Amino acid sequence: MEEEFITFQRFKDQDSAVELGEFFKERKLEYLFEDNSLSFDPTFANNGFGQEFCIKLKKSDFEKGNAFLIEKAEKEIVEIDKDYYLLSFTDKELLELIAASDEWSQFDVSLAERLLKERGQEVTQGEIEKIKANRIVELSKPEESQRIYIIIGYITAILGGFLGVFIGWHLLTFKKTLPNGNRIYAYSDNDRKQGNRILIFGFVFLVIWLLYRFLK
Repeated sequence: MEEEFITFQRFKDQDSAVELGEFFKERKLEYLFEDNSLSFDPTFANNGFGQEFCIKLKKSDFEKGNAFLIEKAEKEIVEIDKDYYLLSFTDKELLELIAASDEWSQFDVSLAERLLKERGQEVTQGEIEKIKANRIVELSKPEESQRIYIIIGYITAILGGFLGVFIGWHLLTFKKTLPNGNRIYAYSDNDRKQGNRILIFGFVFLVIWLLYRFLK
């Protein structure tokens, strides 16, 4: 069975995603580019709302992809501007950045490590691995209870709308990708059970309302 491609990084602008894709292409690392942007902007603000571009890698290539980015970041740090915003970060802020490294670019993470080292607060590789492990544990926890979401799901499901079906399906099946490439269900077992019920209710009431309108 061919290995699945999963999201490695998400971007709000297409150019950044394309740039990363080209970077991997040069290093002969197989990837997929995916445009998950909304086709319709409900805000009518034309401000990029709903835009999302993804670069996907095979899970087995996550480590290799990160290694390439670390190598690239180390080279770019030499040419850093003196007014780069990270230079004003406190030691505590730099440590917090490293702890949440999945939310930052590899360049910023590598720079944070170097700055701490220059300030006499070097973070060892063992400590970094421990921080990453703790981060995985934290991110593996289910999202907070989707109470309002569930209530809306039941109401829309009973009304026979597709929104109820979608909410139920989303609660039941949605997964998040961890920094190590593992994919886990995003919501708690209870919320997923509620999602399953909403999904069933949605289908049942949708059929009932369709039959009612057809026979009316």
